[in-house]
Amino acid sequence: MVSIGLLWAAGLVLVETTQEARAQSFQTAAPTAILMDATSHAVLFEKNADEQTAPASMAKIMTAEVVFNELKNGRLSMDTEFNISENAWRKGGGGSGGSSMFAKVNTSVRLEDLLRGLIVQSGNDAAVAIAEGISGTEENFANLMNRRAREIGLESSTFRNATGYHHPEQKVTVRDLAKLSMHVIETYPELYKIFGEREFTWNKIRQQNRNPLLAIDGLGADGLKTGYIEESGYGLTASAVQDDQRLIVVVNGLKSSRERANEARKLLDWGFRAFEPRQLFEEGQVVGEAQVFGGNKRSLPLVAKRAVRVLVPRGDDERVTARIIYTGPIQAPIQQGTEVAKLQVNRGDMQALEMPLYAKEDIQEGTLSQRALDGLLEFSTGWVRRAFSRVVDGI
Repeated sequence: MVSIGLLWAAGLVLVETTQEARAQSFQTAAPTAILMDATSHAVLFEKNADEQTAPASMAKIMTAEVVFNELKNGRLSMDTEFNISENAWRKGGGGSGGSSMFAKVNTSVRLEDLLRGLIVQSGNDAAVAIAEGISGTEENFANLMNRRAREIGLESSTFRNATGYHHPEQKVTVRDLAKLSMHVIETYPELYKIFGEREFTWNKIRQQNRNPLLAIDGLGADGLKTGYIEESGYGLTASAVQDDQRLIVVVNGLKSSRERANEARKLLDWGFRAFEPRQLFEEGQVVGEAQVFGGNKRSLPLVAKRAVRVLVPRGDDERVTARIIYTGPIQAPIQQGTEVAKLQVNRGDMQALEMPLYAKEDIQEGTLSQRALDGLLEFSTGWVRRAFSRVVDGI
């Protein structure tokens, strides 16, 4: 049984910096790495996960996300045709020295085929053609990539092209790549299946998917992307499913394609073997309360939109701590369903999970006398600025 200490923290409270666990029972040769549970978004392992590095072709996951979003919103269809410009051909064609779909210059290609060229074959010509077709230029498309990255919560990554070619300002973190992968899997489940296709033939040239984990029997891998340029070393973002549990692994900076495959596989094998799920709160269960200022009630119950689950080491009676973080008291009125706080769950020194918390009910503006009382409390005690905490043992 896992025990959980739950700390409510009000006032002007800053989110603590994520740290690596002092003692993690796994070692990897990867300079940067992260392993996450896709269901709970819990971090099982991390090493320099917030260090910015070049993504190489793993940037194409972001390129694909932009396309998927355009398809979802009806601005494109799989039958939309894109021109293979001379620029796309020169940058990404067979003579460019990088991975290529081998699309012919000055031809039109359906988006469905370009997506397979982008994802399965890692074609740089497909990436540039998509960028030009959507935004006119690759530079404009990179701006769109960055807007989408911020919209989906990637806070530490900057994109400067659609291919992953070296650019001194194009940097990502393995944590952001894992977040991006989970977003793609959750938001576009049907389109995500392209990442698991084993081969694709275009222009009579058959190419295997570059993800080496797809060929490993029993691993359950079904995506996502490899990457290599001199500035990044060898990297891999991958996902695998075993017994309805999906894990996401990202490694980068390795010395060879064999090493990146071995390190990613070892992390996945360890994650599936060494952890088991523990549910902390059911979907819709009140997680805690936030203090309210100027409302018809003095406190607001907080809930998560999904069950709060964390993975813990098998057979280990490890203590898990959870912290509710918000700036408060929260000013009324407050609408039900509004995001007002975050739940941060730690295993030891490592942040295992962070997820938003929402108002369970409406809070109306209080009467004049209620607001006056709150104002008096603030004036006399500095209530708004005073932090308080309460630890509750449970689960």
